[in-house]
Amino acid sequence: MSEAAQIVVLATLDTKGPEAAYVADLLRRGGRRSCLMDAGFRHPPACRPDVDREQVARAAGLDATSVGLLPRDEAIRAMGEGAGGLLAKGAAEGRYAGVIALGGNQGTAIAGIALRRLPFGVPKVVVSTVASGNLRPYFGHKDVAVFFSVADLLGGPNLVSRPILEAATAAIASMVASNPAFRPGAQPAIAITAFGNTQAAVAVAHALLRERGREPVAFHASGAGGSAMEELIESGLFDGVLDLTTHELAGEICGQDVYAPTRPGRLTAAARRGLPQVVAPGGLDYFCFGAAGTIPEEYRGRAIHRHNPYNTNVRTSAAESTRLGELLAARLNSAPPGTAAFLYPQRGWSEVGSPGGPLHDPEANRALLASLRAALAPSVELHVLDLAINDRGFAEQAVQVLERLLAAGPTRRETSAASA
Repeated sequence: MSEAAQIVVLATLDTKGPEAAYVADLLRRGGRRSCLMDAGFRHPPACRPDVDREQVARAAGLDATSVGLLPRDEAIRAMGEGAGGLLAKGAAEGRYAGVIALGGNQGTAIAGIALRRLPFGVPKVVVSTVASGNLRPYFGHKDVAVFFSVADLLGGPNLVSRPILEAATAAIASMVASNPAFRPGAQPAIAITAFGNTQAAVAVAHALLRERGREPVAFHASGAGGSAMEELIESGLFDGVLDLTTHELAGEICGQDVYAPTRPGRLTAAARRGLPQVVAPGGLDYFCFGAAGTIPEEYRGRAIHRHNPYNTNVRTSAAESTRLGELLAARLNSAPPGTAAFLYPQRGWSEVGSPGGPLHDPEANRALLASLRAALAPSVELHVLDLAINDRGFAEQAVQVLERLLAAGPTRRETSAASA
């Protein structure tokens, strides 16, 4: 990244102007070029922007006056989308090296909409008054570093907010200086999905792939993790996928699952790119909810496992397993012939769903296998193994199948070159 590239300070300058100006000045004093971008829409800005609200509104296909007349939620979305468009364009052209955003609830919402437009690796920092709450609705699966402002961002920096603003500014400056980026490495890279309940299988597969000269990258199947993996697969970062933990598909049939994916289309990117993929039903034997008291009424009375004080696993039924089998088949059937395989561990799909575990239910498991068999295309391999997912032999088989598919198909680099 060029030293001439700017760090954008994004804020609603009518309410957060003094704080934004302070951050921009800190950056300049530290030898970085800054760019104040105004995403406000109600009152005149408290300081002069480099990119004004009219430019932001125009990037969303509107003008500042019309945005100011919209209902508040629509105005926030418009300014977020406009800012996101400008940020993405500036980053792609090398003009913007990173972004630091400041905001309360409104400003954090604008920042979230905007920052989701930037690719992974572009430094993103947010100082927010709402950072102590659930931020997934704001930032989805993006790589955003968040600082809780503790004190409100109101009236200019004070003895509480000042050191936090200074720390966040130092963070974005250091991130930009290190020039992070997600780039293909020297070794072929393999994406793997993981849960605590599939950790044993993932650990063995991870070690086996390293022994074979590949770089495994594990993603926690927490909704954000799987969604991030799908986006990075789409970007061309990986050569193959070992999708051992497909729990997020359960979130697609139960939106109340706390690990529902942050974007639709889990288990689709590898098929679109034609990458070799080996898939298993890890974690599909339960839904994830919060503390036991938060389990929705319709799921109470089922077998449960208290994973920790804040996370409860609830067993999926035979009917839900049937739906999951159909969904798996639909996603895998879209893969080019010879690129996809499904490995079914018939003794159990997780630590708690294997024999002796509180969620072990062979009948419900068989319902998934039956529906998968009925719907799966002949072009997708199906391997039924008399193992539990965390048995060492299962991980060994999964890696062997993936290695065979990799040997038979084009690499990521060849695929990328062919589509360029």
